[in-house]
Amino acid sequence: MNGPKLVIFDLDGTLIDTVALVVGAFSFAFEQMEMVVPDEKSIRATSGLSTHIAIKRLAPEANDEDLEKLLTIYRNEYIAKTVVSMREPLFVGARHALDKLNGRDDFLLAVATGKPMRGVNRVMQAHDLAEFFTSLQTPDDNISKPHPDMINKAMARVGVQKRQTVMIGDTSHDMEMAVNAGVGAIGVDWGYHEVEELETAGADIVVSDFDQLLAAIDKMTEV
Repeated sequence: MNGPKLVIFDLDGTLIDTVALVVGAFSFAFEQMEMVVPDEKSIRATSGLSTHIAIKRLAPEANDEDLEKLLTIYRNEYIAKTVVSMREPLFVGARHALDKLNGRDDFLLAVATGKPMRGVNRVMQAHDLAEFFTSLQTPDDNISKPHPDMINKAMARVGVQKRQTVMIGDTSHDMEMAVNAGVGAIGVDWGYHEVEELETAGADIVVSDFDQLLAAIDKMTEV
């Protein structure tokens, strides 16, 4: 590929380890509303979607008022637990991989996440990551995954074409978004969804650690 390449990262389950926080906060919200608590597999399946859509999928029979209450309780509990633990931790190897990519002139980095911008900014500040990314795409002003809106806007922001872009994520929603946008799709196996789900959703390759990820990025973006 000629010119700069764009590497787009998901956050939750890809760069930051939030599985326990998310599952715990959703479970707490349903308990507080005296509703049937979804099992962990169901909660993990919604990762990558906007929180509004995730809540609707987990409580399909709830009315709008109860959905809003669930959403508020979930967000408050998640933030409270994040404050107690100080931050949502980066996966081991994530910082090194970002440093390596950021140090190369032929790569640009971006984020495309189901996390609201408030949460993204919290992560950027906690880990001093803002300098790495050319744009932060969230559901606040984009259509939620798997619609390609976030990828399209990230590409437009830096003038990079589809053939020069790869999406990295841990869920089928990330892979489907990449397929819908017509860009490369790299799955990671340390997040919310299983390898088979990633492959079925269109992953070109699934990696097991950040060293493999760096090699996969090079392979998929080589001239």
